[in-house]
Amino acid sequence: MRLGTPMLLLALLSATGAQAQEFRRAEIRKIPESYPYRVERIETPPGLVTETGGIAFLPDGRVVGVFHHGELMIYDPKAKTWSVFATGLHDPLGVVAISDREMIVGQRPEITRIKDTDGDGKADVFETVSDQFGMSGNYSEFTHGPIMDAAGNLYFSLNTASNNGPVRPIIRGDYSPRGRIGRMFSAVPYRGWIMKVTPDGKTIPWASGFRSPNGMTLDREGNLFVTDNQGDWLGTSKLFQVQPGKWHGHLPSLVWEPGIRENPFTIPVPVLDRMRVKEIVQFPNSILANSPSQPLIDYTGGKFGPFQGQMFVGEMNKGLLMRVMLEEVNHQLQGAVVPFLYGDPYRAGTNRLAFAPDGSLWVGHTDHGWAGDKGISRVVWTGEMPMDIYNMTLTPTGFDLVFTKPVDRAVAQDPATYKLSSYFYEYSINYGSPQMDKKTVPVTGAQVSADGRRVSLTVAELKPGYVHQVDLPAVRAADGTELVNSTIYYTLNQLRQGGPAEPAFTAAANR
Repeated sequence: MRLGTPMLLLALLSATGAQAQEFRRAEIRKIPESYPYRVERIETPPGLVTETGGIAFLPDGRVVGVFHHGELMIYDPKAKTWSVFATGLHDPLGVVAISDREMIVGQRPEITRIKDTDGDGKADVFETVSDQFGMSGNYSEFTHGPIMDAAGNLYFSLNTASNNGPVRPIIRGDYSPRGRIGRMFSAVPYRGWIMKVTPDGKTIPWASGFRSPNGMTLDREGNLFVTDNQGDWLGTSKLFQVQPGKWHGHLPSLVWEPGIRENPFTIPVPVLDRMRVKEIVQFPNSILANSPSQPLIDYTGGKFGPFQGQMFVGEMNKGLLMRVMLEEVNHQLQGAVVPFLYGDPYRAGTNRLAFAPDGSLWVGHTDHGWAGDKGISRVVWTGEMPMDIYNMTLTPTGFDLVFTKPVDRAVAQDPATYKLSSYFYEYSINYGSPQMDKKTVPVTGAQVSADGRRVSLTVAELKPGYVHQVDLPAVRAADGTELVNSTIYYTLNQLRQGGPAEPAFTAAANR
């Protein structure tokens, strides 16, 4: 989450001319009014600055929220009333609700356990869970999270510092001059790292190589997913499946890796490219995302619509919520992304997500000196089936597109209906990247399944390391319903070598 300078100004100052032009013309088609998701705004108390840093649910359905000015509040959706649980927190950006008398909050300087020991509804005990990381006083040194796994381990991420702000004379932790180099830097430990805290209180530097990792989620099998924001060393914004003990590509955090003794900036870029863990999804730069935030997997059992097991991802700068579809290819995850909600009444500044017991999705918004908006929204599925791309999977010869409804066969079986392009984003020290080596790829065949829901595309070329963009504006349902999303973006890291597809992420997530 890059906060402090207006996003449009920074994007135009930092981007190349081509990038700036791409940013200005990037638009997402307006969602149809018939789309079966309703967006509600939650009323908040007068005087509360609703820059939402965290949102969670208590077992009884009440909402826990933390806000930038330091409040931890509890909202009763039935009574529509708010109460104060704690105040005085320092820039909280995550909350885990243990019970109605115990919360764990991520503050800028530490992870804190907050308790109400006398049962009066207000916190009276504050305990440090972890402060085993450095602080230079730079404004960009956010602490994101925590989130908790089924075994009680906590995970939180540490934002790198920005060269738009200083290192203060008094710091916490060791100081590394090598880590001070770069646009976003890691002068103190463990900036750009994911940290793990075990149930017995041990803090472990768990994975490195992140820039602005403003969002984490876990699947039911304990896999950790993190988003990162476009900038230096990130040609576009990304989603990672975090690999413990590995480095994920943003350079400065390497100074805190025990095995790295030389100045990381002297390592050749091709060597760095081979060292890094690759992202599983790329969010096309400025078209979909500049500042993605929290990912969240739909485990509502169908209460939120047909996308059970898929992932939703917030975006700070646009009024946009994205949907991600993952699959395994050669035992590695990769997949596709489409918009899910965009435009009025859905606000910008999507920062934190949480599913309620009733299956509605609650969204915490913030601007925090950046692009965005304030407040809390509730997204409800009305029960009708949208006409959308349900899934996109790789085949040895192209892609399968699965739709939520049967398609108009006459249109869908014509290869000319589909426009496929491919491009990559450069891995370099530069701030972002334009689309590189962009070209049109012929679609040579389109076969519709017997049930009308699957279209198998045969394409002339598939390129690992490239985003494959499919535009299909003419596709519609057999009943005439308009397709909600006419463009989908697939990040192709691994080619499928033939034979049956491996289990999709959506199936694994439902076990």
